[in-house]
Amino acid sequence: MSKRTLRLLLVGCLFAGALWATEDPFVGEWRLNPSKSKLTDEMKVESVGANKYAFDFGGGSAETIVAGGTDQPGDGGTTLSVTVLGPDSWKVARKKDRRIVITATWKLSEDAKMLTDDFTFFAPNGSASNVNYVYRRTAGTSGFAGTWESTSEQVNSVFVLQVRSYEGDGLSFSDPEQTKIVKFDGKDYPNQGPDMPQGSVSSARRVNERTLQLTDKINGKTTATRQIELSPNHKTLTMTVHAAGRSKPNILVFDRE
Repeated sequence: MSKRTLRLLLVGCLFAGALWATEDPFVGEWRLNPSKSKLTDEMKVESVGANKYAFDFGGGSAETIVAGGTDQPGDGGTTLSVTVLGPDSWKVARKKDRRIVITATWKLSEDAKMLTDDFTFFAPNGSASNVNYVYRRTAGTSGFAGTWESTSEQVNSVFVLQVRSYEGDGLSFSDPEQTKIVKFDGKDYPNQGPDMPQGSVSSARRVNERTLQLTDKINGKTTATRQIELSPNHKTLTMTVHAAGRSKPNILVFDRE
């Protein structure tokens, strides 16, 4: 969840830098094009005791939760709950300051080789972003315990990113959930927003006039690197996101509005 939140893949990767202030071609409004984007994901669920599981959603750490439907401490100052609806169905929810951030309904296929995830992220203003994930099992034999790799995702919501100049040599990125600000001075800048994990920062560099590269960290540990590239006509923005510990990137394509 925290790893997948459309938030972590559509919002968490939107940290970039500037070219030249008023003439920066990155400035504008960008709408996600789901048909051109490719979201991939991997999650690990390990059984560590009676009705207790360790969840690895990415970022290099695991959250250990008793599947009893109660809110329990999770990553980044959140709580996580897992409710067993049946032998092949779980409901997963994450909260921040008692506000629901994500909900997900997991269902196993009859042969336990596939897992579907109806995943919804809720912004502070109440708006919802939904993604339907389909995972195939790459490790484990039965139940939800095992390693799962996504095979297809469908984005069922509109996502618009606003990019603005910031103090001449930086850029701000705004969406319904948060605002990100980064400059090209090699420094880490705090990521702002009520749902951002504690200690979350980003730094950026300019590769060339149409390409930016950035690094995201939480408490000093790199969680993702990404390349952000404009098309030659400046009408398409492509973000290739490499999350820590993942072999396949996420590719997010935005069209200029």
